[in-house]
Amino acid sequence: MANAIRVLSMDAVQQANSGHPGAPMGMADIAVALWGRHLKHNPVNPHWADRDRFVLSNGHGSMLIYSLLHLTGYDLPIDELKHFRQLHSKTPGHPEVGITPGVETTTGPLGQGITNAVGFALAEALLAKEFNKPEASIVDHFTYAFLGDGCLMEGISHEACSLAGTLRLNKLIALYDDNGISIDGDVEYWFADDTPKRFEAYGWNVIRGIDGHDADAVDAAIAQAKQSDRPTLICCKTLIGKGAPNKQGGHDVHGAPLGADEIAATRAALGWTNAPFEVPAEVYAAWDAKAAGAKAEAAWDDKFNAYARAYPREANEFVRRMKGELPGDWKAATEALIARTNEKAETVATRKASQLAIEGLAAVLPEFLGGSADLTGSNLTNWKASKAVRANAEGVQSGNHINYGVREFGMSAILNGIALHGGFIPFGGTFLTFSDYSRNALRMAALMKLRSIFVFTHDSIGLGEDGPTHQSIEHVSSLRLIPQMDVWRPCDTVESAAAWVFAVERNTAADSGPSALIFSRQNLPFVPRDAEQIAAIRRGGYVLRDAKDAKVVLIATGSEIDLALKAAEALAAVGVAARVVSMPSTNVFDRQDKAYRESVLPRGVPRVAIEAGVTSFWHKYVGLEGGVVGIDTFGESAPAGVLFKHFGFTVDHVVSTAKSVIG
Repeated sequence: MANAIRVLSMDAVQQANSGHPGAPMGMADIAVALWGRHLKHNPVNPHWADRDRFVLSNGHGSMLIYSLLHLTGYDLPIDELKHFRQLHSKTPGHPEVGITPGVETTTGPLGQGITNAVGFALAEALLAKEFNKPEASIVDHFTYAFLGDGCLMEGISHEACSLAGTLRLNKLIALYDDNGISIDGDVEYWFADDTPKRFEAYGWNVIRGIDGHDADAVDAAIAQAKQSDRPTLICCKTLIGKGAPNKQGGHDVHGAPLGADEIAATRAALGWTNAPFEVPAEVYAAWDAKAAGAKAEAAWDDKFNAYARAYPREANEFVRRMKGELPGDWKAATEALIARTNEKAETVATRKASQLAIEGLAAVLPEFLGGSADLTGSNLTNWKASKAVRANAEGVQSGNHINYGVREFGMSAILNGIALHGGFIPFGGTFLTFSDYSRNALRMAALMKLRSIFVFTHDSIGLGEDGPTHQSIEHVSSLRLIPQMDVWRPCDTVESAAAWVFAVERNTAADSGPSALIFSRQNLPFVPRDAEQIAAIRRGGYVLRDAKDAKVVLIATGSEIDLALKAAEALAAVGVAARVVSMPSTNVFDRQDKAYRESVLPRGVPRVAIEAGVTSFWHKYVGLEGGVVGIDTFGESAPAGVLFKHFGFTVDHVVSTAKSVIG
């Protein structure tokens, strides 16, 4: 069984002339122990709610999971393995969720897979607390992760594994491929950590000294780990490229094809006489998990049906949430929320407007799972009825708000794992400038089209006295450039509530993906709108104030909307008609049809964009001949009002810029 993985992996990499054969060959026996003896899954139904989750954190070894999925009976025929790393195949270079049946998360950027796994395990623990009954456990599965030295060297693994230990996520089991090799060679020269002690310090159960080529020993370690009251790290000593007689144990086998001669020698050493991509029938039979998987799912179905008879409301709620569907009263509730928000006409910071929106949405969304990276009192991601997630000796207790600590990257990748697991709509907050720390997890959320919601407060120079280290000048524009990421920078309470609604709704076949919500520290005035304008917020950009025969269009977002409105009044006073366009989400506006976009930004009318950030982004809307009032330097330390004046965010400057583009 292990040799089938080794041979399929080396043959696929050789045929593609690209890939990483070393990890699959070295971890093959570990895979036999887990996938052959412990993993609860059904190849015929990769989306069964109570399946165990498996994450290949060292995703460069993707032929390991592709071999396993093929051999155990998933819809991944041998031809797909033959087309490894080729255009439009189901076997891309690194595993991608939604591309390959049975792949739970997209991995490759090292450390994020194990962090997603923490999110999976946290979601399982919280759902179990919420839905299980003493006589009926409908949520009862493990999360397994394979990881290597690279994952452990990445700082995100510290963030995630530290939190996992604190929360005592005992159904998280990580198997460490301790082969001592990375691309540059022997890791002892740059990675001399005592990994077992490190994880013991986190509060993990650590099982040391397992021979990773002894499937029975790994099997016993997994069985022991499943009884632990803490997350478990199983340290498996392996030989990278196991089976390749001249290359095993060295870095040459890590990320390059073995070559024809070494492949022939490996076949001889393993006693494998079959041609490339040919697996003996008895090996397929040994690996086939379809019958066992169907039996396991059928047993769970019986359990769930009994649960549904005893607890129909809870059963219906569980099914709805695992499908990712919104409550039946969602539309009415959110329309009422936005109407109330409009009637109140409050002038508050949009971070406070965000909290007010969360308060309203949480009442109708039991699946809302919030949190913050140590800035709850500043990000305002909690609400009156929120309950902090805590753990005791029995593990995670119920809750719906997570204190992530100062772990921005870890928080963001954990959110992705929670979103992938299902049952929750996760969001987490930090200051906008720290989106830099989270950037790759944000990108992965967009790549996977996840409904992860990232809350970023304290935008731009409005942060004030903290100075340029914390003033996010380029961040909003750079986030807008991530494909499939919707960025919202609302200007008041109504736009803030609307942005939250749209972020939650963004989980359909036509449009799915993450949202970044950008909120201010300082108070922003309420802007009156009519019903048509409120409805138009959904389109990302709309006419907020119009003027007959407008000579210039002022485009603004967030805190600069008030400035644009005042500048339009000043222009009108000198006989210049100006239209004001609010564009809280350029990403959403760009998806509108051409006719709508041109109705908002008519051809031939000069344009000026106003935003407290870098200017270059806005030329896609104003053209090279248009004007941009922005900031192309780092900020300064001073009160926000002083800074806005210092950097030219004044009515006079906007008016003069508008006059210059009109000519």
